Amino acid sequence: RRYIVLKRQVQQATAVALREKLRTEDLRGIYFERDSTRVYPNGSMLCHVLGFTDFDHKGIQGVESSMEEYLHGQDGYRYVEHNRAGQEIVLYRGQERAPRNGYGVHLTVDLNLQNIVENEIDAAMQEFHPQKATIILMRPDTGEILAMANRPNFDLNERADARPEQMKNRAIIDMMEPGSTFKIVTAASALNEKKVRPDTTIFCENGLWNYGGRALHDHKPYGELSVQDILIKSSNVGAAKLALSIGEQKFYEYIRRFGFGERTGIELPGEIPGVVHPPQAWSRISITRIPMGHEVGVTPIQMTLAMAAIANGGKLVTPRIVKSVTTSDGQTVSRFTPTVLRQVISPETAQQVGNALRGVVSDRGTAAAAAVPGFTISGKTGTAQKVSPHGGYEHGKYVVSFSGYMPAEHPEFVGLVVLDDAKTKAELNYGGTVAAPIFSRIAEKAARYLDLEPHEELSKPLRATQVALTEPARR
Repeated sequence: RRYIVLKRQVQQATAVALREKLRTEDLRGIYFERDSTRVYPNGSMLCHVLGFTDFDHKGIQGVESSMEEYLHGQDGYRYVEHNRAGQEIVLYRGQERAPRNGYGVHLTVDLNLQNIVENEIDAAMQEFHPQKATIILMRPDTGEILAMANRPNFDLNERADARPEQMKNRAIIDMMEPGSTFKIVTAASALNEKKVRPDTTIFCENGLWNYGGRALHDHKPYGELSVQDILIKSSNVGAAKLALSIGEQKFYEYIRRFGFGERTGIELPGEIPGVVHPPQAWSRISITRIPMGHEVGVTPIQMTLAMAAIANGGKLVTPRIVKSVTTSDGQTVSRFTPTVLRQVISPETAQQVGNALRGVVSDRGTAAAAAVPGFTISGKTGTAQKVSPHGGYEHGKYVVSFSGYMPAEHPEFVGLVVLDDAKTKAELNYGGTVAAPIFSRIAEKAARYLDLEPHEELSKPLRATQVALTEPARR
C-alpha cells in the first residue's frame, strides 16, 4: 500500500459525514476504502477456541490462527506487459493464478453440548465465584473435543475491551497441581507392572505416615485398604506406597507415557507442556508427593487425556478440535482422523482402574455427588492447595476438580471440571462437593441429548431438562 491508514472500521454514518466535509471544504488526498469484518453471532461462546483475526484479517488466536492457511484464501495475479498507450499486450501475457476463497473449517464441537457446558460453567461462577474455571468434554476413543469452556471469557465482537486474563484458553495454557485426580496414574502404573492386584491390601498407617523425615496425612485414619479402596477413599498414604512399589524411574516413565510433560498436539496455538521433573531432580519425599498430584504441573487437557486412557482401554490419543476442511462447494480438502500416540497401559489394567473409579462415584467414595440416576459413571475427585507464585502454598485456597466418563461400561464422553479458588465454606471446598455436582448436571443433560440408554439395573427417571437442539453429536 502506498498510503497511510488513518482509521479502520469507521461506522457508515461517520464515513458519510466525513465525505461531505471533505467535499464542502475541498480537502484532497483522503480516501475511503471498503473493508470486511468478522462477525461472531454467538458472542462469547467458544471464544477461546475460535480466536480472532487482526485488522488485516490474519488469524492471531485460536482456530483462526492455527488454521490460518486454510481460512485466509489466496489472492490471484497475472503477469502482463503493456504498450506505450497502457494497453495489455495479450501475446506476452505471462504466469497467472486464479483467486481462491478461504476454505471452511469444521470443528468437532457439538453446539448443544457446548451450550450445556457454557450454562453450567456460568452457574458455577455465580455460585462459587472462583478466580477461574475450565470444563472439557471429549470422546475418549477419538480425542474429539465436544465442548470446551473457560472463565473468565470475552465477547469476540467486543474483544478490544477484553482484559488479557479474559483471553487465555486455560484448558491448554494453565498449569496446576492436579491433586488426587492424578492417583489414576499412580494406581494404573502399579497395576500395570503387576506389583499389586486390585484386591491387594496396603496398610495406610492410620492416616499419618512419616517418610523421609516428613509427615504424610490422610483425611481419615485408614488402616488396611485394597488398591481399589485406595482410589475409592482417595488415600494419600496408599497412593505413595503404590508408587514406591515400582520405584522412582519406572513411575516417572509412566507419568511421561500418560502424556504429562509434553504438548498434546491439539490444533490450538499456545499450548504448554506442563512440568514433570526427572527423578534426578526429585527430593527424598517426591516419590510420596507426586503420586497424590503434587510436585507436577499439568494442564486441564492433559488431565482429560489421562482419564480418557482409562476409559478407552489404555490408549493415549491426540485431542482434536478440527474435524475437516472443505471448499465452498463442499469438497473435502483435508480430514483430521483420530490418532493413537501409544498404548500406555494394558486394556486389563484400564478396566481394573475403571472398576475402582466406579466405586468413587458411589456412597462409599468421594464423588457420590457426581452420580446420575440410571447411569454408571467412573471418575476421580481432586482437591489441591493452590501453589503460591512466591513459593509454597496459599493458605485456604484450593483448585478443586472432578474428571470422569459415562457410561462406565461403554464411555460416550469423558469430562473434566476445574474450579480455581472456589468461594465456599472450608469444610465443603472439595472436588467431591464442588466440582462433582457440576459434572453430574452436565452428564445428565448430555445423556438426555445424546439419547443414551440407561443401565437396566440402575434405571430411574431422570430430572426433566431442556436442551436447545441443533445438530446431534455423532456417536
